[in-house]
Amino acid sequence: MNLIKDQWIPVIRQDGSLDTIKPWQIVEQNNPIIELNAPRSDFQGALYQFLIGLLQTCFPPKGEVDDEWLEYWQEAPREAELKDAFKKVAPAFELDNHGGPAFMQDFELESKKADPIESLVIGAPGANTIKKNIDLFQKRNQIKRLCESCTTMALMTWQLNGPPKGSGYKVGLRGNGPVTTLVKCLGEKSVLFHSLWMNIIPCEDDYDPKKVLDASIFPWLDKTKTSESCSTKECKTGCNKCGTFPEDVNSLHRYWSMPSRIKLSAALVAGKCDICGKESRKCYQEIFMKPKGFRYVGAWEHPLTPYKNKKDHENLPIPLKGQVAGSCYKNWVGLTLQDTYNNNHCAEVVRDYWEEKLFLIDKSDVIGLWCFGFDMESGQAKAKCWYEQQLPLFHLDNEQRTNLIDWAGEFIRSAREIVKILRTQVKAAWFRRPGDVKGDMSVMDQRFWQATEPKFYQAIEELAVLPGKTRMAPPEIYKSWYECLRNTMFRLFEEATLESAPRDLDLKRIVSAQQAMIKKFYMNKTIKSFKAKAIDEEVA
Repeated sequence: MNLIKDQWIPVIRQDGSLDTIKPWQIVEQNNPIIELNAPRSDFQGALYQFLIGLLQTCFPPKGEVDDEWLEYWQEAPREAELKDAFKKVAPAFELDNHGGPAFMQDFELESKKADPIESLVIGAPGANTIKKNIDLFQKRNQIKRLCESCTTMALMTWQLNGPPKGSGYKVGLRGNGPVTTLVKCLGEKSVLFHSLWMNIIPCEDDYDPKKVLDASIFPWLDKTKTSESCSTKECKTGCNKCGTFPEDVNSLHRYWSMPSRIKLSAALVAGKCDICGKESRKCYQEIFMKPKGFRYVGAWEHPLTPYKNKKDHENLPIPLKGQVAGSCYKNWVGLTLQDTYNNNHCAEVVRDYWEEKLFLIDKSDVIGLWCFGFDMESGQAKAKCWYEQQLPLFHLDNEQRTNLIDWAGEFIRSAREIVKILRTQVKAAWFRRPGDVKGDMSVMDQRFWQATEPKFYQAIEELAVLPGKTRMAPPEIYKSWYECLRNTMFRLFEEATLESAPRDLDLKRIVSAQQAMIKKFYMNKTIKSFKAKAIDEEVA
């Protein structure tokens, strides 16, 4: 199968019908495509990244955003244009090339031992889990056959998320299990192309899309740069000999990175795909994998991932992980804008939206931020959870954006203080010697964030419409948020400490913990500062 020439991408059309298309058909005008329809959420995210990478590589707008980018935003390119652009890279997109370069695979890989195709699906039990017979929740042998479409999506998902399968296996250039953030069009009249095009960044005028069939972009076109041995004694984190730095390859390599050495088995069978459920004449049952593939080192920044900068890490940007996609609103500023307090900054495509595209689109266009990713076990290919959520984006000028960063940051910091107070005092109410108890209190944290989330977005929406010249946010918004924090804290404390049977309650300890909580709340500097900005009337 060739991923450019053949139909393999599942989609939903405007009339609700399901279809399977070739990549260039995303711009069809008759009964247009409104959404992808992958059989798994992680596959859906990988498909989006595949199509964005394809457009960015083969069909990037040149010049300023208000030139070609705006032209195609207003009227999508014709199918023939996209077909001609994509067919230039078709030789690099063979799924099985019989010993030649194959999509996201090490075509020279030789291994006598094959792994089941299930090993390619993140979340399936690994070899060590099966060996120890601890596949309690996710059972082995659930996925024995994958059709070509699902195999492709699983392969992309693996390489994009970069999980280390075991000793010697390398993580991706965004680390293990990064969060991905995509700007999406959510309006009723939006089509798939709009959401994809919103994440495309104009290229330099001298960029030549005719010369993209290059191993510095598509690493599988050449011998894999392995990291099996390094004679440089000083090398610990990667040198020029065994490591791949951003300056070693084309910047488009970021969309097509290949940290794992994988090769699909040529032994195909007919049957039913165990993920999508469709009958197929060609199903994969086995793959080959080897450690010590590409070792990505240096200051990599992927256009679709937000980062944290830390001085104690030699100023190298640190990609935020998938778990932040499930953290309610506490990371909203860092994912959508710039969190100067925690030194988190949004992805490149999000910055491009704020700085360039926002001023070109209509204010009636509903835009949101789709965040998704795996919460992976540190240093392992074990997925603990899959997270995704839709975050609101607003139409803001530069001054409004600066204001919202400051105001939203204040709201979130005040909530973080309450979370710490609540967690500590609930624990004090539960246990006679809370300092000796090592239990996980994250459930209490999550309950607080979820309970206050609607009020936070209501406040942010009210703040977002204020004129940029506004220097002080209306005190009634501060008051409303202050009361929300206080009331939620008291309610969750009572629910957590008084739900036990009366004989199990230690009322004296509970009352003592509640009094300590009240004192810490009113004496907290952050809360006191926040309260001072509320209306002068009594809010306590």
